[in-house]
Parts: sequence; structure tokens; C-alpha cells
Amino acid sequence: MELHPLTLCGQIVRLEPLSLEHVSGLAEIGLEESIWKFMLYGRMQSWVDMHTWVEEMLRRQAAGADLPFAVCHLESGRLAGATRYLEICPAHRTLEIGGTWYGLEFQRTAVNTESKYLLLRHAFEKLGVIRVQFKTDLRNLPSQKAIERLGAVKEGVFRQHLITPEGVLRDSVYYSIIDSEWPFVKVRLERMLHRSG
Repeated sequence: MELHPLTLCGQIVRLEPLSLEHVSGLAEIGLEESIWKFMLYGRMQSWVDMHTWVEEMLRRQAAGADLPFAVCHLESGRLAGATRYLEICPAHRTLEIGGTWYGLEFQRTAVNTESKYLLLRHAFEKLGVIRVQFKTDLRNLPSQKAIERLGAVKEGVFRQHLITPEGVLRDSVYYSIIDSEWPFVKVRLERMLHRSG
């Protein structure tokens, strides 16, 4: 289960290794305050903030902790947002998909569905993981609905799990998909993508 930077291509999006070259495109669509309300990075208010965020993601990648991607919307040729693998644990063949955010025009579209499909397919079919987890802020109901829409199973709530940059004690909701569920989830996601295509 070795993770290296790679590109994952679909019909709607291309996930490509995050780099400093993506900073301007991400800043163009990612400085809206509502995007960062429940994220653990603080708010992105400028190009400098986005540059600092990308540098941090690349530091995590260099340390072997994360594998970040820029999400490119194929039809428009614009960046739609970012996502990544994190909590990577080769010994137990598990990882998390998270840190996902999109510009407002790309939210609640097939961009997220196909991004998650590509990441899940690679994780289960190429990396051989046995469990993929997702977590989100208990207050973030749209995120919970989006994760549940994928077919992930809600496992429970970690109370006072994290402290946000604003000092809020965050409760985190955990979800997962395990390898035996992947064939059914895969069919579900492919049907969803077919309907949206």
C-alpha cells in the first residue's frame, strides 16, 4: 500500500497532484468565507493564505502523512477545489478521504460524487485498502448528507474531538466504507454519475 502522487481522471473531473502552481486557481474560487466555516485550517482570505495552505499540504505529503489533490473541472478547465488522502495507515490498510472543499459554483454538483468515486476506486482496487473513513463536524449537516449519499456507514460521534481555529470544541462524526461494501457502493456511485451525465 504505497501512495505516490498520481493523476486520477474521470468524465467530469481530473484529480492531479497538488502543487504550488495551483495556488492562483484555488484562490480564485476558494476565498468565500462559507467554504471554511467548518474546516480546521482557519479562513482563507487572500492569495497568501491559500499559498500557505498549499505549502502545509505539501509538507504533510513530504512527511508521508497525506496525499493531496487539486480537483480540475474538465468542462470549464477551471479548478473546482481540493481533496486528499490522510490518516494513511499501511500496516492496517486503512486511510481517510477528507480535507475536501469546493468553490461555491461546484458544490452540490457531480464534481464531488466523481471525485469521491475516483478516490474510493483507487483506494480499494489499486491500493488494496480494507477501510476508508470520512469525518466531519457534527454541525456540518450538508457534509454529513453528502457522505451518507455516497453510501458510507455512520459509525458514531467523537465528542470534543478537536478544537477549531476559532476555539470551538468540535464533535466529529465518523463514517466508513469497508472493502466488502465497495462493490455495492461502486455500482451506486456509477448509477448516480450516469444520471448526472
